[in-house]
Amino acid sequence: MKQAAFLGTGNMGGALVRAACRSVGAEEVILSNRTRAKAQALADETGCSVAEDNRVAAESARYLFLGVKPHMVRQLLEEIAPVLTRGQVLVSMAAGLTTETLASWAPEGVPILRIMPNTPSAIGKGMTALCAALGVAEEHLAAVETILAGSGRIERLEERLMDAFSAVAGCGPAFVYPFLEAMADGGVLAGLPRKQAMVFAAQTMLGAAALVLESGEHPGALKDAVCSPGGSTIEGVAALERHGFRGAVLDAVEAAWKKNTALGKA
Repeated sequence: MKQAAFLGTGNMGGALVRAACRSVGAEEVILSNRTRAKAQALADETGCSVAEDNRVAAESARYLFLGVKPHMVRQLLEEIAPVLTRGQVLVSMAAGLTTETLASWAPEGVPILRIMPNTPSAIGKGMTALCAALGVAEEHLAAVETILAGSGRIERLEERLMDAFSAVAGCGPAFVYPFLEAMADGGVLAGLPRKQAMVFAAQTMLGAAALVLESGEHPGALKDAVCSPGGSTIEGVAALERHGFRGAVLDAVEAAWKKNTALGKA
């Protein structure tokens, strides 16, 4: 029996497949997807195998990663329930669906965990939160951490905070990319070639984030260190503030969080 099966290989599932193949080896990973050609293309890229369907994938591995949209999870669990055996573990990555809800749809006694990853996991730079239903053994949490070690940073989190985490880290890349693109557009406006402007903006964003993580300094203090009195940087910061930059970001995270909580009640 393989270590991991990924049932659903969309953008997020595909990112975790790549991470798992790096972590435990492609020979320990099997895939299934509604569009088999999509799963096959990913398998050709990573070297893992493709199952005929979800049931075959489910009976082929111990840890089953459910990579379908939230509204499709119940149907998927009903599909694979007949082949599940004692010792297998379900790992959901569906936003909004609690372990309690998942347990009500799954066969009794099957351990259930939740993860909230993000797409940079595909290149080992992701941020993933992990939680589990009450009573799930430590070995299962540790095993999922091992399988996804190649995805980047993984942290355990109380389940009540998963929706908030998803709003920041899961949705966050989509908030960052328009800012990065706008930075590059500004560079082009100032005369930089497009390709170089994009590299400069991306590397600057990467370096700034790394400095926060590695220095432990508050981002406000790091911002202040760049802003000389009467200088060009504080002029740019003032422009951002005049246009409500921080308020807009706060609103974006709050809107995503509210949507996540609504998904769990649908």
